[in-house]
Amino acid sequence: MSEPGKKRSSLAIWLPLALFGAFFALVIWGLVRPADREVASAFIGKPLPQFDLPAATADRPGLATAQMTGKPRLLNVFASWCVPCAVEAPQLAALRDQGIEIDGVAIRDRTEDLNRFLDSYGNPFARIGKDDLSEVQLAIGSSGVPETFVIDAKGVIRYQHIGEIRPEDVPLIVAKLKEAQS
Repeated sequence: MSEPGKKRSSLAIWLPLALFGAFFALVIWGLVRPADREVASAFIGKPLPQFDLPAATADRPGLATAQMTGKPRLLNVFASWCVPCAVEAPQLAALRDQGIEIDGVAIRDRTEDLNRFLDSYGNPFARIGKDDLSEVQLAIGSSGVPETFVIDAKGVIRYQHIGEIRPEDVPLIVAKLKEAQS
């Protein structure tokens, strides 16, 4: 066999093996490196969009952008049909008990279901707006429920917490609220 034929034959054997080795190394690297669970929101640092939501319950007023200024607060996007929303209820109550104002946006919910949910899990909200078409939810960059936003005194979104607030998340949220005061 000529010398160029040997090189071509050798390359045909080793190239697939090298490609498989590179693929294997990439898979291992993906498995062992720590996952980045933080989602960078395009809405951080931007003011809340203009909205004026009607009251979702009879015992709390609705919610408008104009009410979201003056002092830092939390804006919680939730629903009665959301199981993780029930999981975060004790943490929202604990935050409220620390003097943190929490406003809610109820997504695609019926008033009677929402009342039942709040009776069962508590109502930490100062105001609850009814967002039947998810317009406000989408306008602030929320893709699901629950999500919680830290809003500064000027009505600017400073932090977005995706998913339910767990006990270990409370210190971070309190810290983000303190940062929003400056």
